[in-house]
Amino acid sequence: MKELPLTGIRVMDFGWVMAGPILGHMLADMGAEVIKIESRGRVDACRRGRPMKREDLPEGVEEFELVPLFHPLNRNKLSATINLSNPDSAWLLRELARKTDIIVENFTPGVLDKAGLSYEELKKIKPNIIVVALSAAGQYGPLRDVRTYAPSITSLAGMDSLIGYPGKGPVGTVGISYADPNASATGMVAVLAALYHRNRTGEGQYIDLPQMEAATALLGEAVLDYTMNGRVTRTMGNLHPTMAPHNNFRCQGDDKWVSIAVKTEEEWRGLVKAMGNPAWAQEERFADAFQRRRNLAELEKLIGEWTQNFTNIEVTEKLQKAGVAAAPVMDIEAELANPHMKAREVYIPMEHPYVGTEQITGFPWKLSKTPARLQRRSPLMGEHNDYVFKTLLDLSDEKIAELKAAQVIY
Repeated sequence: MKELPLTGIRVMDFGWVMAGPILGHMLADMGAEVIKIESRGRVDACRRGRPMKREDLPEGVEEFELVPLFHPLNRNKLSATINLSNPDSAWLLRELARKTDIIVENFTPGVLDKAGLSYEELKKIKPNIIVVALSAAGQYGPLRDVRTYAPSITSLAGMDSLIGYPGKGPVGTVGISYADPNASATGMVAVLAALYHRNRTGEGQYIDLPQMEAATALLGEAVLDYTMNGRVTRTMGNLHPTMAPHNNFRCQGDDKWVSIAVKTEEEWRGLVKAMGNPAWAQEERFADAFQRRRNLAELEKLIGEWTQNFTNIEVTEKLQKAGVAAAPVMDIEAELANPHMKAREVYIPMEHPYVGTEQITGFPWKLSKTPARLQRRSPLMGEHNDYVFKTLLDLSDEKIAELKAAQVIY
């Protein structure tokens, strides 16, 4: 089996919750040795969610090992416990940093500085080290120290102002923590660019990547509309400025829907043909895109009356054959059972010693020569302490016992 592209690269992952951990596992997926730095003194919030129920949990195994959210976000990683809040941990962290290529963190600015790991100090230890900081609003500026969760970040970015029903207030960013994985994916590009630069010049660098700015970068159309036309984009629901229909329509079954979008006259003719050329489709009020957009409520009602006669799969097949962009609105159950998702390994099984088989998301990039792969499950807390402290740092058993007693290794 071929080596993965990032084999030989070591990462200290201080990631917390999602943004840092996702970037960490992406690096690990491509072969980097990623060591998650965590502590019982401040357990990662992803370990403090709702655990899987198990009555026969072995003695000594803590319940936070059963929290499923932690597992996919930290696959392919090692875990070492170092207590950042203990001032005596600074030298230990620096020794590990000396053997590290990349540091990932998404703390509030200044947290690693207090732990003795400011970028200036790190450069003295390892001149070519790369540090990526995924803070909420960046390492400088008036909002530098802002405290946030994911909805706060998309609100600051302007994204939440666009998500909602037409003419009503914002409802949020589609109910998920969008800013975190978006910043992680952006961070992956930045880290790879920094590694490429280091390979050419020998220089490391500091990457200041605010999650807020990574989300704002996706709002180009709304920004352009304001700067060029003076219009502030408001909530539009599923409406589109020119396309009609452009919405989800109810189908047979409990809460089953199909997404339909029509842009061109050719696509409109395909939709009409697939519906059996109903007489209403020939009326003047639906004669062109402008008229269809103008009479959208009536159009959507009539299309919905047709889609409800079929399953969302049947509607999709009819419209795809007619050259119309249509797709079933997939819930997770449908995705896991879908033949295409199975063929593409969109979800892959991961064995956990206390949870059993879990389905986690796979690898969206498919490299022909060096495809990403699941090399190890998510780690138990401190599972790889012996490797980190004995093998990498060459500490004696006596020194390790001393550090444990002082709750430096904790």
